[in-house]
Amino acid sequence: MAAPCHFRLFFCRTLILQTVPNVVKIEKLSDSDSGIVDLKLERAEAKNAISKEMLRGLQNAIVEIDNDSSAKVVLVSSSIPRVFCAGADLKERRLMNTSEVEHFVNSLRSTFSSLEALSVPTIAVIEGAALGGGLEMALSCDLRICAGGTQRLPRIVGRSIAKELIYTARRFGGREALSMGLVNYCVPTGEAYTKALQIARDINEKGPLAIKMAKKAIDEGMLQVELASALSIEEECYAQLLHSQDRLEGLAAFAEKRKPKYAGK
Repeated sequence: MAAPCHFRLFFCRTLILQTVPNVVKIEKLSDSDSGIVDLKLERAEAKNAISKEMLRGLQNAIVEIDNDSSAKVVLVSSSIPRVFCAGADLKERRLMNTSEVEHFVNSLRSTFSSLEALSVPTIAVIEGAALGGGLEMALSCDLRICAGGTQRLPRIVGRSIAKELIYTARRFGGREALSMGLVNYCVPTGEAYTKALQIARDINEKGPLAIKMAKKAIDEGMLQVELASALSIEEECYAQLLHSQDRLEGLAAFAEKRKPKYAGK
């Protein structure tokens, strides 16, 4: 006797969920770190190379974070030792026709643009190689923490145009990447996540609305050629803070010499 339709459907769905790995995960930190979100890349067998599946995972994760009002700062990290992201999955790319490649590249570009457009600060934790699209992903974040010390670690290689700049840094290690402006901080090997978490915690203590407006003013202000236009954006952002509860709470906490309790409004 054949199994009931609903049973077969449940079985198939369960089987699919069990056989398809989750290559992009979101972890919300708790307790005093509540508000910090860790977006983790977990495709070990391909060194986090970006496949169609991983691209969908990134897109879904970015949408989820964007809709999460509790998210205040995002870490983009890797669970795979000695690698951040190996770029696009070229093995999969070989099986695509021209139309599929064009669609994938356009989707990848728009995904990184969505990451860059998140209203909350983002921090790339680069503990290992960041190749091609992996570097582009890191450059889409607001801050980049690189591990490697004074040695040639890690290798950060750009194989494509990222933010209108071509970075070819195969021979450069962490310190050189810092001097080139590719990263904001360079720390000893194994300490990138610790440094990133320290910065995230510092941001997390600030007023979330003020942080969002500061990011908006910086991002949009940098696109303006004229100083007057940039100042106008800054004025617009401050206007949204002027009557906020957080601004009053910040002033009260300063006067009372206590830690502020921001509500994000």
